[in-house]
Amino acid sequence: MKKTELIRLIKSKRSFLCIGLDTDIDKIPAHLTDATDPVFEFNKAIIDATHDLAVAYKPNIAFYESRGAAGWESLEKTIKYLKQFGNEIFTIADAKRGDIGNTSGQYAKAFLENLDFDAITVAPYMGEDSISPFLSIKGKWVILLALTSNAGSRDFQNLVSDHQPLFKHVLSVSQKWASDQNMMYVIGATRAEMLREVRAIVPGHFLLVPGVGAQGGSLQKVAEYGMNKDCGLLVNSSRGIIFASSGKDFAEAARTKAFELQQQMQQLLDAAKL
Repeated sequence: MKKTELIRLIKSKRSFLCIGLDTDIDKIPAHLTDATDPVFEFNKAIIDATHDLAVAYKPNIAFYESRGAAGWESLEKTIKYLKQFGNEIFTIADAKRGDIGNTSGQYAKAFLENLDFDAITVAPYMGEDSISPFLSIKGKWVILLALTSNAGSRDFQNLVSDHQPLFKHVLSVSQKWASDQNMMYVIGATRAEMLREVRAIVPGHFLLVPGVGAQGGSLQKVAEYGMNKDCGLLVNSSRGIIFASSGKDFAEAARTKAFELQQQMQQLLDAAKL
């Protein structure tokens, strides 16, 4: 999906919501456990209930890989189901890969070609040659980890080198590898006050912002500090939506939570005249 198409999608749906399909099989409602593929049935119900409210879905690959072949099958079926919506849904493989070039090439083939995700999250620690294989696939996006929302992020990301923290080096140097047409950045919502500093370095790039909802991030602050002239944000909520209920009404409860966020996003887009 091109950047212009993603911007159109945000404006037409009046939303910049990304729903994280972090589908923990131990949390799936009991009435689904007898299904042939309970994870896929859960995901399908969530997607059916929310696809008009969300612009993106982000399966966290760990929840699928941990189940071996059965989990991979659930993932394949989920992405195939999402693909039926065409350019009305942006798909992200939350895989956080990053390795030497030939290995990254295989990861890129697995997620961006075989599974046909639109984007993949990638760790930048090993540098340009670990990222370039992902960028070589035409029409796909790399979403680079820059400033994450977990407590341990401070162990390395804020370390000062040449008078600025490491995450700023990641933002600056990586712009030599790609443009805002095929690279985004992960910036945690719990670090919303730092979005202004991020925007000073990457004014035109999309930012994938996790941490709103269950992790306590503020959507209003994310928009205040991070929104640009194109919106430039994909704000993710996972547990707060998909596990809003553990009963038979789980899909309806997920829609309610997604609708609440979409309505807030619409107000923010309207206020920004987007």
